[in-house]
Amino acid sequence: MTDLLTFPITQKWPAAHPDRLQLYSLPTPNGVKVAIMLEEIGLPYEPHLVSFETNDQMSPEFLSLNPNNKIPAILDPDGPGGKAFGLFESGAILIYLAEKTGKLIPQDAAGRYEAIEWLMFQMGGIGPMFGQLGFFNKFAGKDYEDKRPRDRYVAESKRLLGVLEKRLAGRAWILGDAYSIADIATFPWVRNLVGFYEAGELVGFSDFPNVARVLAAFVARPAVAAGLAIPKRG
Repeated sequence: MTDLLTFPITQKWPAAHPDRLQLYSLPTPNGVKVAIMLEEIGLPYEPHLVSFETNDQMSPEFLSLNPNNKIPAILDPDGPGGKAFGLFESGAILIYLAEKTGKLIPQDAAGRYEAIEWLMFQMGGIGPMFGQLGFFNKFAGKDYEDKRPRDRYVAESKRLLGVLEKRLAGRAWILGDAYSIADIATFPWVRNLVGFYEAGELVGFSDFPNVARVLAAFVARPAVAAGLAIPKRG
């Protein structure tokens, strides 16, 4: 616990179990990636809710761990060299946890880079584009009379779904038979697009049967069902 106490974030979110990995998050598409990963690999962890309603993400304590004021972030008491280690950015955290445990990432170099390739596809494309479409379709974007911004993100989201659809043809998961961090990164965003963002009809989701098939398999996993609700909202 002494090591953890050197991190200011533990002053706002004290660790009840300092021997466990600490997760600072919110059940959003990016946030649940790490919770799902932790549930899948069975690594003991302690979740802490970072509430946007009270601007927790802007607190000095949270910014001390993630200066970009975004969730999720982690604090691992058993980091590299046996020392406490903090990390932010969901993609980086997924790679870290996969390599720490040797799970959900191929062990051969080519397979590893293929997993990272598709993880970056989600980080650079699916996440930002689906998020912008969600803004214009679900939130304040509805107030814009000019629909060209919304339509731009609709078109790009359709294109990205098409890339994913082609990739999943004849495959159980993005990498093939093996479920991986690429799937954990991608499908919370697909789920959000057609669920919370209510954009399924807008993007013609019925035109992407492979994506729908793998999404159904993803949400049926027990670890996914658990991770989607972590951290629990107050």
